Order: sequence, then C-alpha cells, then structure tokens
Amino acid sequence: MKIGEIELRDRPLFLAPMEDVTDASFRFVCKEFGADMMYTEFVSSDGLIRDAKKSLAKLLTYGYEAPIGIQIYGNIPEAMVDAAKMAEKAAELVGGYGADLIDINFGCPVSKIARRGAGSGMMKEPDKMVQITKMVVDAVKLPVTVKTRLGWDENSRIIVDLAERLQDTGIKALTIHGRTRAQMYKGEADWTLIGKVKENPRMHIPIIGNGDIDSPEKARECFERYGVDGIMIGRATYGHPWIFREIRHYLDTGEKLPPMSVPERVALAKRHLAKSVEVKGEKVGVLEMRRHLSAYFKGLPDFKETRLRLVTLNDPGELYDTLDYVESRWGTACV
Repeated sequence: MKIGEIELRDRPLFLAPMEDVTDASFRFVCKEFGADMMYTEFVSSDGLIRDAKKSLAKLLTYGYEAPIGIQIYGNIPEAMVDAAKMAEKAAELVGGYGADLIDINFGCPVSKIARRGAGSGMMKEPDKMVQITKMVVDAVKLPVTVKTRLGWDENSRIIVDLAERLQDTGIKALTIHGRTRAQMYKGEADWTLIGKVKENPRMHIPIIGNGDIDSPEKARECFERYGVDGIMIGRATYGHPWIFREIRHYLDTGEKLPPMSVPERVALAKRHLAKSVEVKGEKVGVLEMRRHLSAYFKGLPDFKETRLRLVTLNDPGELYDTLDYVESRWGTACV
C-alpha cells in the first residue's frame, strides 16, 4: 500500500489519533508493537496560528515514529491552510522529526469541536469540507489525507459521494469511521458504506476503515469482507497497545497469540512511564501516565487499592515500586 510516496506493507495497521491518549510516549509503545503508521493527537488550527504552547507541542515527533502524520482540525479555510503549512515545517518550528503527511480531521464527534463546525461538524457542510481540503492540498508539498465519518446522521450518510469529491481534491488516502456524528461512539460501526466506497470503480486512493476493531478476528473479517486497504484502530489500543502485534500475527499465521502476562505488562508499563518522563518531564510525565498505568492491569482481581495508588502517586520511584508489587502479587494471574 502507498500513500503518495510513503510505502507501507500489505494490510497495514494504523493508530488512530486520540486526544490525551496518543502522545509521544504512547506512540512509542504502539510502534514497538507493530503499528505501521501513526498520527499525532489532533491539533487545533486556531491554536497553531495563535502560537498556543500546547498546540505547538503536539507537532513534536521523533524519527523512530516514521512514517507519521500530523493531524489538524478547524473550520476556517485560511486558518487550516496556515496550520498545514506550520505542520509541514514542524521540524523547523519545534525540532524533532517533523511529518510525513498532513491529515485533516473531519471525524471528531466531540461536541465542543463538532458544534462549532470543526471535526465531524463539517459533515453538515460538505461543500466547505471539500473547499478546505482542496486549499490545504494546494498549499503544502506533503501528502494530504482525510479522516471522516459516514455523515452527520442517519438521514445524511453521504460518504460514498463525498469520498469521490474528496479524492478529486488530490488527497492521497481516506480514512472512514463507520458511524455518523450523531452516533458518537454508540452502537456498532457500520462498515457496509466503507465497503461501498472501496468497491466504487472511480475510487483509486487507499481506503482505510475504522470503527470497533478490537480483536484479530474482527480485523481479518474487515479486510476480507470490505476490501479496505488498511485498518485504523483507536479505543481498543487504550490499555492494550499490543493489539497491533496480536492482529499482525493472526493476519500472517491464522493463529492467536496467548494473552500478555502480568510480568510482560509490568515491563511495558515501566518502559511507557520512562518514556513519558523523558518526553514531558517528571511532573507532567507522571501525571499523564496515570490513566495508562491502571488500564494495563484491567481485570486483575482485588486490584482496587493498587489501582488507586497507580492513579494518585506523583513520585516515579514509588510508581516503579508499585509496579514491582503488581508483578510479585499477581505475576502468575491470568488476565
């Protein structure tokens, strides 16, 4: 599979951008487990052009993450163009590696974004969505891709026609989440329209499917039934970044890997914590790791008190000691 000149393996697996989840340290562990392509957390175009510190910080990427995309969102055409140009020059602005492509987020359903016309709010204004996409494509040299949904609601599932229009702007790939904005993340993702986009003979760019991929079996089913070129995995990676390794092994061999042991999870949690502190400093690195540390051990019996420690401790040394305790106490437990 190719996105512009970016070469990816057959049936690649993508890490979906998720606010407050897919930061550099989480991307580090997902890459370790075989994510073929990843994206930054989505970056506000308004924040970038105002030089907001938090938005600029999201542009920082590292060479080991390549290929990596910077994802931007917004609803003002000129601001989106300026933000795309800044993302293209990320290495000059903030250091680090930079970006291999620019991705436009037309899929986020969160109210504070969608209700002001950004993210999946653009599904109400497909003409404007196409206009913004074309302006961004024309403004940068990097490949541009789009992530979107089926439509605004059940009465406006416009993706089949919209996909052609977006392709005509010059984008190099399209990711489709199998829900409308009105659905948020409720109910089951509907992949049938994703399949119809892929089977449209007028479509020639890669189509990446997204929504409810939470097991190796589901991933293989979606590849085989709907013919997508790639699969993007989001919420199922949280507390479970090794899902990329599980899916790849199953796709390649037809066999399932055994569950990851508690000692393996402890070792992963330590690597993730160390990377978070390295990237963000001790205070922020620890604070933003708490949600991940507890998620790694979901399902362990009698874990409430230990989980509370993992989500409240501020000292990295105490966290490492607590992780050692997890291994000694539950090291032979089945999760």
